[in-house]
Amino acid sequence: MRQRVDALREWLERLLLWRVWERMLEIEFIDRSVALAGKAFVSFFPLVIVVAALVPEGARESILTTLTHRLGLTGDALTTFQEAFASADDVRRATSVLGLVFTFFFAASFTTAMQRVYLRAWRRPPGARTGAHWRGAIWLVAALGAMAALGLVRGAIDGAAGVGLFAVLSLAVTTGLWWFTPWFLLLGDVRPRVLLPGAVITSVSLGVFALSATIWMPGVVEDNEVQFGFFGTALSLITWFSGAAMCLLVGACAGPVFAEDSGSVGSLIRGQTDATLTPGAPPSLPPPAHELSIRDAFQSTDDE
Repeated sequence: MRQRVDALREWLERLLLWRVWERMLEIEFIDRSVALAGKAFVSFFPLVIVVAALVPEGARESILTTLTHRLGLTGDALTTFQEAFASADDVRRATSVLGLVFTFFFAASFTTAMQRVYLRAWRRPPGARTGAHWRGAIWLVAALGAMAALGLVRGAIDGAAGVGLFAVLSLAVTTGLWWFTPWFLLLGDVRPRVLLPGAVITSVSLGVFALSATIWMPGVVEDNEVQFGFFGTALSLITWFSGAAMCLLVGACAGPVFAEDSGSVGSLIRGQTDATLTPGAPPSLPPPAHELSIRDAFQSTDDE
């Protein structure tokens, strides 16, 4: 029996999915997902509200449309959510130029946490440029632009054919965003070609998760509101952000595992050269010396 178990384990360890799981353990995926979800809720989400209040009405409606469909909000939860965006005049009066700048820099803590995920997943050494606030600001502008573009397209199409067209365009736009994201946050050290599979996995998993949210999210919001009142809506949003963060982590870890594969999958991704890094990029860090366990997923080995 022990021999059979050892043989099964040896076979599993050769699978790409097993190596993705090990890479997720390596980056402490539970700890990372909680950090990403928390920072998205307290920094990125408020930035969206402030920016939506400052942009023209059409762009504000586009951002709101994208968010409500991604979050799967309906009924009373949707009304509560829309009220945060309906007070655009109050937000504009309360927000100065300096306040907007500080909001961007505060929201950059989310992009810094996300950058740590990609650095750990690709085993990249932290450099002097890591964590630069201007990188976070640029990524936030790109993300908000993608949300506005998707909302504009969704509002312009109609019918079954339009829904299919929007699904294709949404996949293309989100894949582009999650292709740009690791390349930008990894300081251009990783070849863009090898980043594409991780971008596709991230985009597809987030899309499936957002689609599933239309089924379970209204019930979660309703139950939490009954139990906790208005605070229940916040808890529901954190639940959604936690699931979305897990999708992001899966894509972030699958990217390097697939690119570094010694078989046909890795050869197809890398192309004519075996290198995954751009010329002149610092070498990657070595893998962990100890065998990983589920306990590693809950601990953080660096400062947030």
